[in-house]
Amino acid sequence: MTVPTKTLPSGAELPGLGLGTYELDGQTADSVRAALDAGYAHIDTAEGYHNEEAIGDALAEYDRDDVFLTSKVLAKNLNYESVIESCEASLDRLGTDYLDLYLVHWPNPAISLRETLRAMAELRERGLVRDVGVSNFSAYQLSCAHHVSDVPIAVNQIEFHPWFQRPDLVDYCRESDTVIEAAAPLARTDVFGDEVVAELAEKYGKSPAQVVLRWSVDSGVVPLPRSSTPDHVRANADLDWELDEADRRRLDERDRDEPVYDTPARDWTSDVYGIEQ
Repeated sequence: MTVPTKTLPSGAELPGLGLGTYELDGQTADSVRAALDAGYAHIDTAEGYHNEEAIGDALAEYDRDDVFLTSKVLAKNLNYESVIESCEASLDRLGTDYLDLYLVHWPNPAISLRETLRAMAELRERGLVRDVGVSNFSAYQLSCAHHVSDVPIAVNQIEFHPWFQRPDLVDYCRESDTVIEAAAPLARTDVFGDEVVAELAEKYGKSPAQVVLRWSVDSGVVPLPRSSTPDHVRANADLDWELDEADRRRLDERDRDEPVYDTPARDWTSDVYGIEQ
């Protein structure tokens, strides 16, 4: 697997492909083992995924320093003390004494972003996290985060795939040296039904997932595909091939501005947010 890495503010190298672990349920540990055995060096989780313990069990079988590990703090836990407590609890469940990257999972307009990022700075100062970032932030929110944070915002993890390319947000991330990670890089498999994706898969003798992931990497984005099937986990790492420039452009032209999860309305009372009146 040959994909470019991204250098973060700490000097750490972020592997250009990671394993997403959202809703893997009982297959989490098997997927993590399959990924690490296939050459992945980047695992992405979150306290809201409720699988950190299973990931920790799998990671215990490998050299921790060979794995780039990310977790995220829930939107309901973004006040200063809760950020610290959430991180410490994630570390305990994961069986490690540091995270390579810690993200704000979702913005929470009911809690001061300055307070949240002050806690992130404290975690970095204590060596519990090496880099900090955000997830699902708009360009407006990310700009504010850069302005008020005492530490560099290394990453914005966003929904990004051929049907939802978000050019204005992507441009701002690049202008501000913020690495873009793609959550749901396969549109939760919806994009497999795209006629151009299917045509290119046949042309190159690759799976639709491999075509979309190769395009993501070529777009300068770090995709985080997930799968509960070890064979698919391994296949998703087979990116040692090239898309023709004309074919990349064809995928660039598939944008529909159509998200699968990052829609404007939110259920603020859900477990992810927990914002009561």
